[in-house]
Amino acid sequence: MTVTATAGTMSATQRKKEVRRVLLSSYLGSTIEFYDFLLYATAASLVFGPVFFADLDPLAASIASMGTFAAGYVARPLGGIVFGHFGDTVGRKAMLLISMTVMGIASFAIGLIPPPEMIGSWAAVILVLLRVCQGLAVGGEWGGAALMSLEHAESGKRGFAAAFTNAGAPTGALLGTLALAAVSLLPDEQFLTWGWRIPFLISAFMLALGLFIRSKVSESPLFTAALKESAKKETAPPIVTILKRPRAVVVASMSCIASFGMQTAFTTFAITYAVASGAQRSDALLAFSFCQFCAIFLVLGSARLSDRIGRRPVMLAGLGAMILSVYPLFLLLSTGQFLFIALAFVGYTICHSATYGPMAAFISEQFGTRARYTGASLGYQLATLIGAGFTPVILASLFASSGKSIIPVGLFIIALCVVSAVFLVATKESKDNDLSAETPSA
Repeated sequence: MTVTATAGTMSATQRKKEVRRVLLSSYLGSTIEFYDFLLYATAASLVFGPVFFADLDPLAASIASMGTFAAGYVARPLGGIVFGHFGDTVGRKAMLLISMTVMGIASFAIGLIPPPEMIGSWAAVILVLLRVCQGLAVGGEWGGAALMSLEHAESGKRGFAAAFTNAGAPTGALLGTLALAAVSLLPDEQFLTWGWRIPFLISAFMLALGLFIRSKVSESPLFTAALKESAKKETAPPIVTILKRPRAVVVASMSCIASFGMQTAFTTFAITYAVASGAQRSDALLAFSFCQFCAIFLVLGSARLSDRIGRRPVMLAGLGAMILSVYPLFLLLSTGQFLFIALAFVGYTICHSATYGPMAAFISEQFGTRARYTGASLGYQLATLIGAGFTPVILASLFASSGKSIIPVGLFIIALCVVSAVFLVATKESKDNDLSAETPSA
């Protein structure tokens, strides 16, 4: 089954135009979702400790703040299952509109949380609840956005097309970090009182833009064809189909945990580490912003390369590079100098992009169309939970318990890379899998 065959009466020009519209929608939608989700990550490393946990000592406040960050990752697999079920039975497009709405409202509400001086510990409780809503939303967002691009794309270009969803993550992180960097130029008292809220409140405008763009795209042609075919016969619920073949979920998630581990380590711990080593807060955020700008192109470039030589070689190269460079990168961060910090973040980005660029296609290619939203979402979100959910807390704890030594931090990141590499080596190449098959070879 090809996209052309399922595109009805659309001409070749119309199909190309529609594919471009879908890629733009996935990219911008993912940008908005990850702006909100990763903005929280940066805020958790710099703001939420002193704002919501001011009664604790600085290190304990930082760990507590990272704990609220983890709540979003715990909720992501549940979001993947719920949105995945309806995405596989009702449609990809409808679930993407709902997930974006939930994310935008939750992020806007974070900017409105009253300070603890007004409502006491309820401020932290509300923060955690809204973070859970963010997790549910992003749990449903990624799978739908990646599949819309993947299932509209021509054979041989699937990795590049699906990567537009992943390219939205560094774009969102870039915008979120720049927004937080801008308000961090305020005096500390103003920044911690009201300045940090502004980037979250901006979510309302981004939500309106995203919903407008996303409402214009058509449903996935592969899904539409599969839905018509399934109407002729009784089919099991998507989650049942996935659980009957759990190997695909295990492979998809464990192969990718290191990518999320390194992403979270450098999004949260590394920024805090650079600031603690003498860097200005605004300099660390700007250096990270620069690396996220580079990541947009590196993610797309590595995905295009994976269309040619395969997903596994590109992802394994990224893991190997991180194992070799993790300690030199932290050494650069410890200098406290802007140029070296920027070089460290760019080095991280090169390694991470090689694992992250092909990932959208790699995970999605493990599943058949009728359960692909559920399977891809579950695999991806389990990878984020295992690889990233508790990584900030673990790294902060390792750093503190070792007398502020970076050695155990690096060993933890290396261990994640080794685990992912083992699973990738044991996995078959997926770039030529038949997406119309009920159970593509994993």
